[in-house]
Amino acid sequence: MGLEHNTAADRSPVPGRTGRVVWITGAGSGVGQAVALSAAAAGARVVLTGRRASALAETAELVGRTGGEALQLECDATEPDALQGAYATLCDSWGAPTDLVLAAGLNHPRRYWRDQSMSDFRAIVATNLTAAAAVVDLVLPDLRVAGGGVVVFVSSVSGWQFSPDAGVAYSASKSALASLAAHLNAQENRYGVRACTVCPGDIDTDFLSLRPVVPDSGDRERMLSPADVARTVQFVLDSPPHVCINELVVTPIKKQ
Repeated sequence: MGLEHNTAADRSPVPGRTGRVVWITGAGSGVGQAVALSAAAAGARVVLTGRRASALAETAELVGRTGGEALQLECDATEPDALQGAYATLCDSWGAPTDLVLAAGLNHPRRYWRDQSMSDFRAIVATNLTAAAAVVDLVLPDLRVAGGGVVVFVSSVSGWQFSPDAGVAYSASKSALASLAAHLNAQENRYGVRACTVCPGDIDTDFLSLRPVVPDSGDRERMLSPADVARTVQFVLDSPPHVCINELVVTPIKKQ
């Protein structure tokens, strides 16, 4: 990759910790933030990546309150040079990550062929799909050296089954994450690398503000919480090394 850094095999576990280093994209809010708290509570050091420094600082503070350790890397993962720089900083600081949780996501209120713009389409695909592939591409050589690791793609139920209101670009990009995970498992399981696509239903996060019609408080009460999804992701991270969980779909129950 053109970077000189220590691999995961060069690290010694920090006393009282698991030795795991979980790199989380989209860590400033929502599911990414909840996963950071869950992983830190399970003993991992967490690497927080996102576009907003203030949001990452908030997540890092929450991690610190639980006794965890966080490394903040402000970075737009859609920009290759910025991503390379963030990874170099991570490797210089803590060594290569042992696991990835790719939770960065983007959508737009204009979701239909009749009103979408191609500039919005490209931005959504770049964030939801291309950036996720770019992070995996950076880390994969080190995961092989270390003997494996878990890669979790945070997708959507609209990437699992067709949802006409989710948006053309969003649905297409989230659906494609399943292909990334399937290719990783087919080609990299032999090195101990395991990939999972987690497909949540409606989640009560700030992301809802990007809907054409923003749900009200009653609708939000019936949705999943970010912590619900984080527990699902943690289940995947905690799976035994010989177990590959290929896909998980989690949805809220429908109350009458």
